[in-house]
Formats: sequence, structure tokens, C-alpha cells
Amino acid sequence: MIEIKNLSKSYGKTKVLTDINLTLEENKIYGLLGRNGVGKTTLINLISNQIKADTGKILIDDEEIFENSKAMENVCLVKEKGIPVDNDRVKRIFRIASILYKDWDEDYKDFLVREFKVDVNKRYNKLSRGNQTLVGLIIGLASRSKLTIFDEPSLGLDAAVRYKFYNILLEDVQSNPRTIIISTHLIDEVTNLFEEVIILKDEKVFLKDEVTKLLEKGYFLNGKEDKILPIVKNKNIIHKEQFGSSIIIGLYDTLSQEEKQLLKKNNVEISSIPLQKLFVYLTENSVKEGN
Repeated sequence: MIEIKNLSKSYGKTKVLTDINLTLEENKIYGLLGRNGVGKTTLINLISNQIKADTGKILIDDEEIFENSKAMENVCLVKEKGIPVDNDRVKRIFRIASILYKDWDEDYKDFLVREFKVDVNKRYNKLSRGNQTLVGLIIGLASRSKLTIFDEPSLGLDAAVRYKFYNILLEDVQSNPRTIIISTHLIDEVTNLFEEVIILKDEKVFLKDEVTKLLEKGYFLNGKEDKILPIVKNKNIIHKEQFGSSIIIGLYDTLSQEEKQLLKKNNVEISSIPLQKLFVYLTENSVKEGN
């Protein structure tokens, strides 16, 4: 559905994205991850045609998006900074959205307003930060756009409302499939949402893979150092904590059944690394045996 080819973007002398190449399939939920300032919002703004790339192309269904209103009819971006129409009442904002998005579902919007208890008669700038976020989330869901992008969709929301949004999103994409991109720092909360993860680092796509495959390669090994290191000496160690003669190793690599059995025989505890910690370790400088 989405092809990004040799995409680069700079602001003055500051390079943000360099030679990005990505293919995103339709009807999948992607997590877009990266440290602050790595270019996530820039990439989102490029895909949604908010800004223009220096070089490269972005195609949606084989159509380049720049100055292409037809291609952009299928894209909805819910921005982190909210909606720049402070003095409008919420019901007017929804009315404008219903005109902008060709697949808008008015009945579903009404359902979401009731579920999230949003007062549509209030002016947007009189809403709490959490309710402003909810207005954007309702637009993103009710737009039913083929590509919907949520940039930090949890700002100002308490845990109960966040989980309600995640559950509603999952239910809706099952009955109304489309491509979703979510950029967030609350990674552990949305691990079960993501089918694939894209990690940006050093102006590039550092990693793109299915979440299940990522988690299958992330292990914590906890035990005696002399029992662990000989087995993992040629593997990718991304974290290390020393406690006297014991050690906790974060490993991003494959372990054979024989290696697992040997580690367990040596009283080494093996556990999975949660996606949030795996992201943190991978985007830090990797720790290799001998360093």
C-alpha cells in the first residue's frame, strides 16, 4: 500500500532522515518507534503530505502523494499537538471532519462520543488535554481512512481510557480493516496492538520486523557469569548488569534448544525481554562480549 523510496529530509544543515526505504502493507498495525528527535514526527508529516521531502518519493497505492489530493483522501493524521481550531465547538470540528474524510462513519462517531463521554457542545479550547486528545482519536477512528496515523495517541488520558481506546481500535480494525501507524512512547501498553515495528535511529530505518519475531530474539539470562558467557560469547549482547559473581545479560539473538537446555542445566534463568526494554537496549550502543 505504501512505498517510501530514497526519502531524505533536512532542516537547514540538520539532517533528520536520510535515504529511507520502507514498504508498508495494507491492513496492518505498525508501531513507529524511536528516541526523541530521531525523526518520527517528520516521517509522519511526510507520509501525510504535511511537509515536502528534500529527495525521494512516497507512493500510496502506486500514486505519488505530493500535491495529489486523490491519494490524500485516504489518509488521516491525528497529531500529537491537537487540532488548530481552538474556538470551534467540538460538534463543528466533527462536521468539518465528516466533509474531509470520504469514508467518514457518522454513526460510529456518535457511538464513540457516547463511549468516551465527550461534550460536543463545548469549545475545543475549553476541553481538558485528555478530552482534546479524545476528539482527535474519535476523528481518526470514525474517518475509517485506509491509512490512519496516530502520533502519541495517549496524551492526557488515564490508563482506563487508554485501554478502552486500544480495545476499540482492535475491534474496529477487525471489522473494518485498514493500515494503522501508531507512534508512541508507551510501548509496553500497545505491544499487543502492533503487528510490525519500525525503529528509527541515526537518520535511518534501524530495524523493521514483526513483533513476534523481535520478541522471540530478546532474552534475559540471569545466573553465574562463568556459566552464561561461554555459551553466548559470539552472540549479540545488548545489556549487561553485574551482581558480584552473578550477571543479568540482555541478549538479542537466537538460542537453540541445546543452548537453552545447557543454560537451564547450569541454573540460568531465561525470560523474555519486554518490547519497551528491547527498544531501549537496541537504540543504545550495543554491548558486546569483550567490550
